[in-house]
Amino acid sequence: MFGSVADTGYEYDGSGLSGPVLIPKRFVWPYGGRRVFLSGSFTRWSEHIAMSPMEGCPSVFQVVCSLTPGYHQFKFNVDGEWRHDEHEPYVSGSYGVVNTIYLVREPDITPAILSAETPRSHMEVDNDVFGHVEANPRIPESDLEISRQRISAFLSTHTAYELLPESGKVIALDISLPVKQAFHILHEQGVSMAPLWDFARSQFVGVLSAMDFILILKELGNHGSNLTEEQLETHTIAAWKEGKFQLRRALESNGGSHPWRFVHAGPHESLKDVALKALQNKVSTVPIIHSASDDGSFPQLLHLASLSGILKCLCRHFRYSSGSLPILQLPVGSIPLGTWVPKVGEPNGQPLAILRPHASLGAALSMFLQAQVSSIPIVDDNDSLLDIYSRSDITALAKDKAYARISLDEISIHQALLLGQDANSPYGLYSGPKCHMCLRSDSLHKVMERLAIPGVRRLVIVEAGSKRVEGIISLSDVFRFLFGVG
Repeated sequence: MFGSVADTGYEYDGSGLSGPVLIPKRFVWPYGGRRVFLSGSFTRWSEHIAMSPMEGCPSVFQVVCSLTPGYHQFKFNVDGEWRHDEHEPYVSGSYGVVNTIYLVREPDITPAILSAETPRSHMEVDNDVFGHVEANPRIPESDLEISRQRISAFLSTHTAYELLPESGKVIALDISLPVKQAFHILHEQGVSMAPLWDFARSQFVGVLSAMDFILILKELGNHGSNLTEEQLETHTIAAWKEGKFQLRRALESNGGSHPWRFVHAGPHESLKDVALKALQNKVSTVPIIHSASDDGSFPQLLHLASLSGILKCLCRHFRYSSGSLPILQLPVGSIPLGTWVPKVGEPNGQPLAILRPHASLGAALSMFLQAQVSSIPIVDDNDSLLDIYSRSDITALAKDKAYARISLDEISIHQALLLGQDANSPYGLYSGPKCHMCLRSDSLHKVMERLAIPGVRRLVIVEAGSKRVEGIISLSDVFRFLFGVG
């Protein structure tokens, strides 16, 4: 599976001899075929390098080539037809549409070959920089600071207007709606949150999210609750929100008023400010509100800005100049990013929340509230990843009023996942499109590209081959690292 290249690059090695400076690069064609070859600028387009099917997954072909640092173009010959990977960077050139890569030399790194991974739809891993880095590369503080400054400069000079799509729709809910009907709407529209509109005040006053539904389900399951299933039919969003704030006021010692807090941004605010609002308020989405009046009257809801959308802008801008940001080339396993399973002998840090498929839904909801996490990897007895249960999945219980027919402590995560699955889905229970993975050897750039895909909010870090869960990286984790904030 190793290929030779025609490119040459040399370095004086201090012994009077010069030798080539080469970087191992793993190329992957995951779209099937009988015979697949690789060709590119590094072979002067004259040599076709045979690619080999991966063990256990014959539809995925790979080859490792040693390339010189710099910019390269390549494409694949699949059963006699020239193809390029539309999911990787590509340009139109003298040889048609070709994929591109930019390799930055990282000295003093000894790569080791990864075990073969059995990928599946949306679960492709380690498709960029080849090799599991055994010795963590060290990046100079100056390079780290330069990278962060360039990212900050870009986000500070671009505004939320640039996130607005050419067309689309946004969902808002009136606070007079019954909460039951509101969650039906969220489920039917395929969204996990919606801004709340107060008709009497002509203002947006907050949001209704999946976390509200989790709190309501916990309240319904509480035998001492004042909220019954019958009352849920008429209990309005306004009454629920007011009850939440009354409870908070009673629990907090300082008392005082707790006005509804509505985190939002204007279209002229910078992308950096929008991202910081999301991080500081621990929200995944920030509504973009515009008003032509100085007093904020007659507000217009333009867009629901997400960290994913901001990251997509960042990746698009630096796609062909990632070499100007040294931190993007680092493997995620070598930088303080995400939540990891502690290794033996390591001091206990923040534990990684995981559950078995037979655990109860009630246990998952309690974990969401107590551990303050947005998703929980579901693993087998060997801690290998099976699926992931997220806060947004809870809205599936609004379908056909399923929440009224179940007991949180009796229904399992396995059964809850089945409830939220389309009966006609081509995916099995443990191969859905929402379970996205990466390896600790994946570069930060690769992880960012994956997280910029709409709907991808986190990546589960797994061990190659076994898919044993090693950690999890969320969108907010990436932005906290890029901004250098805790």
